[in-house]
Amino acid sequence: MSAAGTLKRWLQRLIRTERGVAAVEFALILPIMVLTYVGTLEASTLITMDRKVQSVAGAMGDLVARVDGSVTASQMQDFFRASSGIMTPYSSSAVQQVVTAVRVNNDRSTTVLWSRKYEGGVYSSSTPHAVGAAFAPLPEEMINIALGQTVIAAEAHYSYTPLLGVIFDRPVHLYRSSFFMPRFGAPVGIQ
Repeated sequence: MSAAGTLKRWLQRLIRTERGVAAVEFALILPIMVLTYVGTLEASTLITMDRKVQSVAGAMGDLVARVDGSVTASQMQDFFRASSGIMTPYSSSAVQQVVTAVRVNNDRSTTVLWSRKYEGGVYSSSTPHAVGAAFAPLPEEMINIALGQTVIAAEAHYSYTPLLGVIFDRPVHLYRSSFFMPRFGAPVGIQ
C-alpha cells in the first residue's frame, strides 16, 4: 500500500469517527457554564443582600414610628439590634443604620429634629444629619403627604463584598431608605 492510500483511509476513518467529539464540545462549553453558574450565585446573593438591607431599613423605621411619645436610648439600641437580626445568616456588623425624625414644614422645607446611628454594634448620636439642617433625601411624595407633620426616615447602608470576586470584583454599595408617619400622630421624641 502506498503512503497516499494509507493517508486517504486514515482521513476517511477520522472523518467518520465521532469518538471524542462530545469531550471536545464539553471542553469548549465548560468555561461558559462555570461563569454562568458563578454569575448566578453572585447575582442571587447580591439580590438577597439588597432585600435584607431594605428589610432592615423598613423594620427600624416601623419600630420607631410605633412609639407613643419619646423613645429612650435603651429602646433605640434594642430596635437597632432587632433590625440587625434581619441580616442573619450574614454578618450585620457592616450594616450602618440611621434613623432621623424630620419635620416637614408647611412651606415644603424639611428640618431634622433628631437623628441616631448604629454601626458595628455601636449606638451613636453622631450622624450624617445635623439637628436643624434640611433633610435632602426625603421624596417629594412623602413631603406632599406629611405637610405640617413629622416623618421617621430610616436608612440602611451595606457594602456587599462578592463571595468569589470573579463576576463582581469590587464591593457593591447598597443603600435603602424607608419613610413612616408616627402611628400616634404626635412627633416621636428622643431622650
